[in-house]
Amino acid sequence: MENVAIFDSPGKGRGLKATKEFWAGDVIFAEPSVAAVVFDSLLERVCHSCFRQQDKLQRCGQCKVAHYCDRTCQRAGWAEHKQECVEGREKGSIMSDMQLITLDELEDHIPDMQEDDLKDLKVDIHNFLDYWPRTSKQHNIDDISHIFGVINCNGFTVSDQRGLQAVGVGLFLNLCLVNHNCWPNCTVILNHGNQSAVNTMFHSQRRIELRSLGKIEEGEELTVSYVDFLNLSEERQRQLKTQYFFDCTCEHCKNHIKDDLKLGGVAEVDGVKPTEEQVKEATEYCFQMLEKMESARLKGDYHEVVKICKECIEKTEPVLADTHIYQLRMWSTLSEVQAYLQFFTDAADYSRKMVEGYMKLYPPNNAALGMASMRAGVSHWQAGEIEVGHAMVCRAYAILMVTHGPTHPITKDLEAMRVQTEMELRMFKQNEYVYHSMREAALKNKPMAMMHEPRSVDEGIKNLFHRKK
Repeated sequence: MENVAIFDSPGKGRGLKATKEFWAGDVIFAEPSVAAVVFDSLLERVCHSCFRQQDKLQRCGQCKVAHYCDRTCQRAGWAEHKQECVEGREKGSIMSDMQLITLDELEDHIPDMQEDDLKDLKVDIHNFLDYWPRTSKQHNIDDISHIFGVINCNGFTVSDQRGLQAVGVGLFLNLCLVNHNCWPNCTVILNHGNQSAVNTMFHSQRRIELRSLGKIEEGEELTVSYVDFLNLSEERQRQLKTQYFFDCTCEHCKNHIKDDLKLGGVAEVDGVKPTEEQVKEATEYCFQMLEKMESARLKGDYHEVVKICKECIEKTEPVLADTHIYQLRMWSTLSEVQAYLQFFTDAADYSRKMVEGYMKLYPPNNAALGMASMRAGVSHWQAGEIEVGHAMVCRAYAILMVTHGPTHPITKDLEAMRVQTEMELRMFKQNEYVYHSMREAALKNKPMAMMHEPRSVDEGIKNLFHRKK
């Protein structure tokens, strides 16, 4: 932590300032979690030590709840797990992973909670006290309330090893001191490091890295975004007030920067531009169709998802701008579902539109933009459009080198993809016929794997900070 200094920020509490100059991609600090827990729904599919997703995990012989990749992971996680491992304990939420630590300097915001939230908190506290072993050190209600409040305001979503799915929540003390800005100068990424080491002493702890998104001057405050910038300023402020109990006064919120693009109509074409009423009607229609689409997705009816999306896009695309947030969500979902159904040409088309819209809204070095570019690059490669595919992969690689760094698994995958598409592009330019013939033969001999099932429209651009459900 020699790179940062704590300071008191009026109206915000404490914050962190840079004690030296940083450039894009620099790691300002890294820290392991004080404690972390896997979501209840993933207890049997995620390693409780390294948070890797696997089909077959070994179960702890005592508590029968914690699961691990192997003995190496179990030994690496024992220091934390032994606090909660009780013979014959019933299956349930591993709440005691959130150990009672010294958190006096962090706000719990319990006095700011709404009545319904306070009721839920009291239920959680009593459940925890009933759960806590009588043979262990006992704690009073005030201590437990404070811890629960701190977790609610400062918990950080922990992803799987590849950083593609949220699988749990953790607490990182130094990260809690970094204040919010809707247009931040830093980003937070989970980098689990070496989780394949055979020897426990070389087994990396799960950790976060605070990385610079651009040049940061000495003495400048370090900020991250707690919410997704793709939301309107009003929605971002509502989320921040509800979850973190403060009013955002950043320039983008005060001046509603880019809100006009996020709900705007198409540009004037041949002297014709849609009226405000037409844009409003198209927006409302798109919102209704998004709800229908999400319902079909949850049922796993992906052909119905495609039908709904295409029907909506056909009606709203001539009216809504390519930066309209509802249009972007339609394109994002449709590109993902079409890739899953192996309609790669359509997937490539919509993923390209999505990236072009993102580029007009997000900062240049943004993880969501990088991941969207990666998806678009893969879709174009799958569709045989090697030139666009390679360009998208290179763009994604350049962004993720800043946001994730060269050692992150997803960046390493992108590097391999970049090398492969570059080699294929050279072959394509030398002889298009030979390239397509070799590609078709390769795909016939080795069938292309199915994509993962499409996720919720919100997950593709999900913010990393834990959100209360």
